[in-house]
Amino acid sequence: MATVLIRRRFPGLGRVAAFATATRRTGASGSSQRKQKREESPEAASAGAERAATIQLPNPWGCSVLYDPCAGSRAASQQLEAGNRGQALGSRVAGTVWIRRMVSTTSSQALPAPRNALLDPKFKPLLEQDISAQAKEEAKKERAEMHDSKEDPRTFQKGRPEYRGLSYNKFELTEALPVEEGDAILHSISACKDNESPETIAGYFLKLSRLPAERHAVLRSDPRFNSLCRGAARSLPSFSTPQLIDVLKALVRVAAPATHPVLRACESEFCRRAWDMDVEQLLLVADCWRCLERSVPSYLSILFSFANMHWKDLTLPQVVQLIYIIGEGRKSPADLMQKLENLILKYLDSFTLEEVGAVCLGLFKSISGISDHVMKKIADRVALQMEDMSSYALVNVLKMLRYSRMDHLPLLKQLGKVIPPRIPTINIQGIMHVALTCSSLHYYNEDILAAIAMSLPSKVTYCRSKDAAKFLWSFGCLNYEPPNEEQFYSSLIEQMHRKLHEFEKFPEHLLTGLLGLAFVQRFPAELIDFALSAEFVQKTRESKYELGKDLLTLGKSIEIECPGYKGSRLSPQLSEELTEMVLNFAKEEIYVRPEIVEAVSLLESMLGGPEYVKSHMLLPHTRSSDLEVRLALDGHPIPFHFKGAAAHKQPRGIGVDLTDALLTQLIKGSPGGQASAEAGDAAKAGGQERVEAARARSSIRASDPRAKLKVLPKSQQSLEPSFSPVPARQPQEVKLAIQVSNRNHYCYCSKRLLGLHSLKRRQLRQLGYVAVELPFWEWFPLLKRTRSEKLSYLHYKVFNPALLGGVA
Repeated sequence: MATVLIRRRFPGLGRVAAFATATRRTGASGSSQRKQKREESPEAASAGAERAATIQLPNPWGCSVLYDPCAGSRAASQQLEAGNRGQALGSRVAGTVWIRRMVSTTSSQALPAPRNALLDPKFKPLLEQDISAQAKEEAKKERAEMHDSKEDPRTFQKGRPEYRGLSYNKFELTEALPVEEGDAILHSISACKDNESPETIAGYFLKLSRLPAERHAVLRSDPRFNSLCRGAARSLPSFSTPQLIDVLKALVRVAAPATHPVLRACESEFCRRAWDMDVEQLLLVADCWRCLERSVPSYLSILFSFANMHWKDLTLPQVVQLIYIIGEGRKSPADLMQKLENLILKYLDSFTLEEVGAVCLGLFKSISGISDHVMKKIADRVALQMEDMSSYALVNVLKMLRYSRMDHLPLLKQLGKVIPPRIPTINIQGIMHVALTCSSLHYYNEDILAAIAMSLPSKVTYCRSKDAAKFLWSFGCLNYEPPNEEQFYSSLIEQMHRKLHEFEKFPEHLLTGLLGLAFVQRFPAELIDFALSAEFVQKTRESKYELGKDLLTLGKSIEIECPGYKGSRLSPQLSEELTEMVLNFAKEEIYVRPEIVEAVSLLESMLGGPEYVKSHMLLPHTRSSDLEVRLALDGHPIPFHFKGAAAHKQPRGIGVDLTDALLTQLIKGSPGGQASAEAGDAAKAGGQERVEAARARSSIRASDPRAKLKVLPKSQQSLEPSFSPVPARQPQEVKLAIQVSNRNHYCYCSKRLLGLHSLKRRQLRQLGYVAVELPFWEWFPLLKRTRSEKLSYLHYKVFNPALLGGVA
């Protein structure tokens, strides 16, 4: 039977082929390709990156239908891209149909389809219905993904009638002014003299603002309206405060440009009389300035000073509205914030859940640090009522929780129950903040991450460069590979290619995404070539963020894991400069930590002197230190090249044998806290060290060139990590890299290594080292025990027979 091929863009399908095309160009041609990409428009790049999926349906007419739902809306898509900075690359509202004849491969007698086959009345209505339904579905999906940064934060104002006097309501029902009456008013303005009363002028503004919205652009450009504005600006001091507010509200309604001269005059007048206004008027005017998107730092400063003096008299709605204004102004008045904290505690139980979200968003946007006590109280309430909270309000709470670095376990556990079913209904930016909160707090929850991963490929084209980068970072940081990992990662990498033009303005996002990929051993060649190019590196140096460490981590990881890489690299001078910066930081912040100082001292004593222990950074780009020890195959420590060092000193006797039972007793006997609880779990597991020994044996053999790591499909032209070949002769020593870990190396309440530290262990193995860990849940409790017990523990770790047995 002949078939109909209905071809349209489906998210998540056809991405491998698209990426293979995008990433094939590497090496010497990388620079010219980057230049070509800069010359192409973002929209063209986006359109070129999309591929088609095929659906087969029975078709008695023997023709194929190619349906492109984006074809009729490219102009709208370009406007959307410009207005929303890349939220959605295609506005899928209308479509176009093409017809082509198709010859059946199953029958040599297939007849050609008549040209007017689609005009058959039996077929045409069905096709039109399908196209209409698909277009409506795409439009609905797009609306759901759009985030209105101006209106969405104001949702809380709908919850109480008191906000009507504190904020401008654009949805307030007003009787529309007929166009003819508006023309009559404008005519009277042109005929009147300059001595109109304030009441008359304010009346003109109010009436003209009621013109239909589609007439506002014409009104703003009308010379008679501008004449009215000039007259108002001259006579503003004679207006009463309510009249002045009415004029400002009218200017909001007609969407006057933020730079309009009449607004400058209004701002000066409001600043002059602010101390004579009440708090409701002050907040209403501040809200109007926000709606006009006009920056008014002087006015806000007066508002905050007024609130600071009268803070005890602020009502609940006034407090929430004030915090909203503070957030939208991105300014945190230090002297006022402590008083607002007291008011938040006072009204917390009376806030609606939307108001709780609004308070958190205001604090987050203004970078207002609040006390752990207040944040805990907010988290306590949200944990109890999360199911009744809107997803938007919940995401705002998560933003503040992330900013406060508070690991509130009851809230996080409840989040794991409530948020996964909601993920498909949340827009892409909200999902990104959920993922970023989990990674920032090191909270690993497979249900949340799996729900995000399964939902993301169908939404990926709505990702901004920031969103795509944060998703990659979050999953890499938590060291999680989802069930649909190939589709998940290929769709995000493809979106990174689409957004390549944005990374020149936001270089930090590209490095964030590439590091997240490196954590899980994925190295997209063309993106890395672009990120390490001299031009891009210069942009990172000019960024307001410190990106040197990220550059170093990426560059050195490529050197170790991808020896076949032929693209751009960090210059030796820059690499040396960044390494020196990291080492200086380590001298001041890492080497001096008590748990490391104690381990170095005890190891030196146990092995026979300082020449047997080297405290340094084996891999500076991983930003953590190592205690390097080398053992001969007979178990004797080998000194480093210090003058006067003895060749093979016997390790000093300890006098105490460390058994599993003693280790359990040592750890269980330590004081309470998280470390004790985790140590108890470790002891119950039993044989943890033997597992480490097994890993060590496999690590020593890790230099086998036949070994393979999991990588992206070759069709995507990703760099394939590989191990450097080593001589076939037996190794003459075992190189130990002793890791003194802490809780920040692991996921929260877990023994799952975070991405950066997993990357480090992997690279140490590739360089021939055996990672021996002193995990914090064992080592930290032992710091309070006797010297003999600590030495016994270290002897047990360093001289584990399995380490030597692996190379025997």
